Amino acid sequence: MSYSLHIVADIMFGRILSRLREKFGIAALAFGLVLLGAQAVLAHEFKVGDLEIGHPWSRATPAGAKVAGGYFTITNKGSASDRLLSISSDVSEKAELHEMGVKDGVMTMRPVTGGLEIPAGGKVALAPGGYHLMFIGLKRQPKQGEKFSATLTFEKAGTVNVEFAVEGMGGGMDDHAN
Repeated sequence: MSYSLHIVADIMFGRILSRLREKFGIAALAFGLVLLGAQAVLAHEFKVGDLEIGHPWSRATPAGAKVAGGYFTITNKGSASDRLLSISSDVSEKAELHEMGVKDGVMTMRPVTGGLEIPAGGKVALAPGGYHLMFIGLKRQPKQGEKFSATLTFEKAGTVNVEFAVEGMGGGMDDHAN
């Protein structure tokens, strides 16, 4: 009799384990889908012609700040180069493309004249410490968690409206390596 109970217990235990595997498998799949959805929300992209603009972002600014930076990547999937010519935004009076660099141990920042070339089949990153946008004469302070719109104008691809996700003041350049 105890041998029969042992077999029945083994069968029942096996069924319970099988059901737990099914339930955890479904839970793992659901968790994976949630993570995938979250990544899609965080990694916003825009497209115009052969150009893809990846994850435009800016930092929150302290009260009274008159400028903010803007960062993103531009990938050119085409066979001809293009050029970022201008930027406008509803968050500032004007926007300019700037370049930072170090010369003789001194960090410099200067406006880029003539636009920024996006080579055919290439990628250009606008990131802290290099090429970036400057939103000058802020009309309001960008706050963490908000978004603001801007229009990028390219020589060949034309214009595209993008949204900048505003992140914390302390976000570093490694936060958005692409």
